[in-house]
Amino acid sequence: MDETYQMYVNRVASLTLPTSYQNQLKNIQKSPKFQQKQPVSFPGYTVLTPPYQDDSTNPSFYEQLTLIQQQLIEKIEPNLLIPVPPESFHLTLADLIWEDNYRNAINSDKNFDNKLKKAITDSFETYQKIDLKKGESQWQILGLLVFPRALVVGLVPCNELSYNKIYQLRRSIYQNEELIGLGIEQQYYLTAHITLGYFDEITDELDKSNLESIILSFNDQWIEKEPQILTIRQGELRKFENMTQFILDQTNPKVTI
Repeated sequence: MDETYQMYVNRVASLTLPTSYQNQLKNIQKSPKFQQKQPVSFPGYTVLTPPYQDDSTNPSFYEQLTLIQQQLIEKIEPNLLIPVPPESFHLTLADLIWEDNYRNAINSDKNFDNKLKKAITDSFETYQKIDLKKGESQWQILGLLVFPRALVVGLVPCNELSYNKIYQLRRSIYQNEELIGLGIEQQYYLTAHITLGYFDEITDELDKSNLESIILSFNDQWIEKEPQILTIRQGELRKFENMTQFILDQTNPKVTI
């Protein structure tokens, strides 16, 4: 289901055009994942890169991202964005199951978590057998992206190998018959991103034109600076309780990218 390398780059690049921002900002809405600025219960599983607090490979990248988040909060209208705790910054490699689908799954099958772990272990083993060229998967910040309920940093691969590694990992996951049997299927194209914050109340007084200008000014900064590079060396299966808490469990499978 995912696109070719060039199609991916073209699509994500188009999301940083002023016309795209204008259309996206028309449709932003409050995220249901937070109430009174606090995360609500939203359980599930995902495959991701180690969150900032557990990532020894990319400290300078995440330091820059934390700074960007702080600068953004200072510039945009107060209370518009609920910032994600920087220690939980991460890149989702493959969405799996969440909220009611997950609750229903564990209610129907008490062994669901173990079955999921086994299936992901098998997917990771399948991926490791793929003959890929040597080299790291590196992704760079392209600009801010506006999602319906969140403001995120969009990433593009530094080269085709970087993209193919994640593409093949996702294929190994989403084409796994065990996972499909557990009700897990691919629902979204890959849009590599790191969430900076979720939208709170959207008032009628919100100056969306000014918000667009702020976003474009941040993107201009990235064009002028050295590329900010995220090096992906590991993927992990993690359970989450909400959108700020991704649990480190040593029994969960990991994969070298």
